[in-house]
Amino acid sequence: MLISWLKRLRRREWKAVIIGGGYTALEVMCSFENQHLDVTMVYPEQWCMPQLFTAGIAAFYEGYYAYKGIRIVKGTDLVGFTADSNGGIKEVKLKMAECWNRHCFCDVETRPLTSLFRGQVERNGGIKTDAFFRTSVPEVYAVGDVATFPVKLYNEMRRVEYVDHAYKSAEHVVKVIKANEKGKTIDEYDYIPSLFSRVFDLSWHFYGETVGETVLFRNRNPACSVRKFGTYWIKEGKIVGAFLESGTLEENKKIAEVARLQPAVDNLDVVIKELGHSSKAIYR
Repeated sequence: MLISWLKRLRRREWKAVIIGGGYTALEVMCSFENQHLDVTMVYPEQWCMPQLFTAGIAAFYEGYYAYKGIRIVKGTDLVGFTADSNGGIKEVKLKMAECWNRHCFCDVETRPLTSLFRGQVERNGGIKTDAFFRTSVPEVYAVGDVATFPVKLYNEMRRVEYVDHAYKSAEHVVKVIKANEKGKTIDEYDYIPSLFSRVFDLSWHFYGETVGETVLFRNRNPACSVRKFGTYWIKEGKIVGAFLESGTLEENKKIAEVARLQPAVDNLDVVIKELGHSSKAIYR
């Protein structure tokens, strides 16, 4: 459906504006640009995807998108639309008083619908479950974004809004149901927060938490891609989160292991070198 819509846009030579700089917006932007549309991204934050990206990470991707010909307008909000005679979008109006005659895609935050579960909803807006995603109602499960469940790695209840978790939690519930039918049990859900994206010829992976101080490291090996870089999040002397752009399958497995094991950091340059990165760490 999206591809068909994009073909119509291209045939009519419409320009496109993407409202929002989050995960979905960044991937849709890639699809628009691949269809040779004139694309502009607008978001109110100081940099794209602030929920995950640091200023250093975002600077790379914003620069790359600009190289691709994508215009980025930061620090302003969408205030409304102007409709044409058919009720379609004619113009996109911004708070900064600029208007564009463009087709629009909005990437906005959503909240899970939990009104049917009064008394069972946690403060973070999720439906409380156990480690098997069972609610307090027999044979009723909650998975994905709507579930607040015990995260074994951090020993606390959390609601996770990652695509990877949506898939894995649903798969886990199927295994639970099948095991119950056979009178068996399975292990509790043991999840490490994980997110990844592939746009253009880029590919990044993230594991763990985005809390504490950050360290940006870049690959200095001339035999490797110059765009390979990453970031570690450090809390209370331990690595709790890891991000890597253009990593190999083995390197991505290594940063996942680091985020799960949370090694102590006495000399981060040594840790980075042991992980196979010929890099220089830049402390932030």
